Amino acid sequence: MRAKDSHPPDGGYGWVVVVSAFMVMGLTAAVLKSFGLFFVEIQQHFDELASTTSWITSVTIAIFHLGAPVASSLCVRYSHRAVVITGGLLAFSGMALGFLGLSMVWMYATTGFLQGLGISFSWTPAISIVSHYFSKKRALANAIASAGECAFAFTFGPFFQWLISQYGWKGALLIIGGIQLNICVCGVLMRPLASSCLLEASRSETPPGKSTLRIDKEDEFPIAHRTFNWMLVRQPEFVLYAIFGILAAMSFFVPPLFLVPLSYSLGIDESWTASLLSILAMVDFAGRLLCGWYANLHVTKTVHLLTMTITLISTSLMLLPLANNYLSLAIFTGFYGFFFGTTVAVHITVLADVVGMPDFDSALGLFMLIRSTGGFVGPSLAGLIVDMAGDYRAGFYMAGATLVLSAGFLVTLDQLQQKKERGSQTNTKKEKSALPYPSLHLLKLQ
Repeated sequence: MRAKDSHPPDGGYGWVVVVSAFMVMGLTAAVLKSFGLFFVEIQQHFDELASTTSWITSVTIAIFHLGAPVASSLCVRYSHRAVVITGGLLAFSGMALGFLGLSMVWMYATTGFLQGLGISFSWTPAISIVSHYFSKKRALANAIASAGECAFAFTFGPFFQWLISQYGWKGALLIIGGIQLNICVCGVLMRPLASSCLLEASRSETPPGKSTLRIDKEDEFPIAHRTFNWMLVRQPEFVLYAIFGILAAMSFFVPPLFLVPLSYSLGIDESWTASLLSILAMVDFAGRLLCGWYANLHVTKTVHLLTMTITLISTSLMLLPLANNYLSLAIFTGFYGFFFGTTVAVHITVLADVVGMPDFDSALGLFMLIRSTGGFVGPSLAGLIVDMAGDYRAGFYMAGATLVLSAGFLVTLDQLQQKKERGSQTNTKKEKSALPYPSLHLLKLQ
């Protein structure tokens, strides 16, 4: 097999792909993070409760996660380029149809379902293709690509607020949908590349007597049945990490959703409120880069680092409701955003450590699928708690408590991994100590 087929280029045109993925992250995840600016506008327009309005975000997040395995399968069947272009068209359709604003159910179907599917079909292939183009520089490439979410969110806060003030929330949705059409342009730039992960998997699964030439012929085509390893759900380590993912997803999407309404309830001006989302994006960006750099030093085990960041996020969320003015709210928002960025920087790396690279693609799709339940339930549950308490602070307390619980599953996962490592080391020592004796026995027989 030729070297260029079995090894990612680790540069060259790969940097064009990284820039394209950077743009896709901004036009998908950053839009979702900034959607809280529309929350009050939509709630007042339809005269609905916070729990009812929050279902728009719940549906978007759930479909975003549920669509991940489908998007991955379509990438294998067709190409990353085709799926990203499709995602861009779906995202535009969701916003453009949401512009009509016929009813709350209509918003669920458009800015909820269609937008969520568009984000899933754009985000998942963009993350995947970067990993295929890079090997040694994969961490750096992924860090740059994921930073697009923060860079765009920094400007989207005040920009979306300006659009709403100038064109109303309906006109703002239509304009944002048009901007998201640029996802299609990014998709065109994502030149298809043979997946090194599939090639490595095919080599490892080949029986000893099978011809290498046969492998080359098979690897020229996508291997659909190797896209997902559904048996990962039988691995205790993956199950523990998936439960952590569910609980984390229940919490992560609550603060951006209720931060704007909380600031309004404190009497903070709209222009200052929009700046909170910019602060959130800026410190998130810094957290990702710093934590990614630190993780590459291999000073701390990644699962330990993730447990630490999750604990710090929960602490900041518990303290955030204590804010009573713009300055204190901005400070606590900054703490939350920074620690959130550190978590995002390492949680995919931890997943790779848990399942190993041969099963990483399968694990990513399956993890996103399982985690969708948390993203679906979290915002609506927080909205219900807010309605019952009559205070937006209750949503932040709920998010912080859920993250504390999720950290417990990370601790359990680490203990299980350490136990298996000790068992593996013990077996290795026994095998090494037993090796000389059969050799001595054979020498005596001779």
